[in-house]
Amino acid sequence: MEKRRNSDVLKENLSLSGKKVLDIGCGDGALVRSMAQQGANVTGLEPSTAQLAKAHAAPKVDKAEYIQGSALDLPFDDSQFDCVVFFNSLHHIPETGRFKALEEASRVLKSGGIVYICEPVAQGPHFELMLPVDDETEVRAHAYAQIKRAGEAGLQELEEITYEHTVVRASYEEFRDKIIAPDPQRKAKFDALDGDLRQSFEQLGTKVEQGFAFIQPMRVNVLKKV
Repeated sequence: MEKRRNSDVLKENLSLSGKKVLDIGCGDGALVRSMAQQGANVTGLEPSTAQLAKAHAAPKVDKAEYIQGSALDLPFDDSQFDCVVFFNSLHHIPETGRFKALEEASRVLKSGGIVYICEPVAQGPHFELMLPVDDETEVRAHAYAQIKRAGEAGLQELEEITYEHTVVRASYEEFRDKIIAPDPQRKAKFDALDGDLRQSFEQLGTKVEQGFAFIQPMRVNVLKKV
């Protein structure tokens, strides 16, 4: 599988300049800011108040905004956006709501608009590292199954891309904070398994100048509103 950066794959497959974009589950807003810097007008939607606080605390970028809300009931009128992005977020939506989230994305898209879904595959060193904390094998598989139903939501699949992304963490503490951020309930597992997880961090990672690198296979599905 080819090694590529998430950001490069997005740039190559999503036209951003002058587009109105919705990032569902935007977390700390890093991708919102990146897309805005590429010329898009971007709204980041995030349910977590803690993550939104990080987004608002980051340096301001023109044409980037963040609001609190749910993927299951998007606070927008129909046909408002050129693109909707789910970046590592679809599998975090509760199982009963994942297809509803795709229906909502379709609703707020303009005709011919694009849904860009980037999800981690349940394999590779990074997945193995977090496996004792949260085994996402089933949730990731279920999210993928909903993507394959997207035609029922008026979305036509244009392309599926798989590649290996390299995740670099400066330290075990940074890895821990990144994994806890979208799901604070993971903190108890990290506390209980601290010694074992620190050992796995060094065993599964490759030492690089910036810290430790971990391979994470990724899958991108590009859908179009018909």
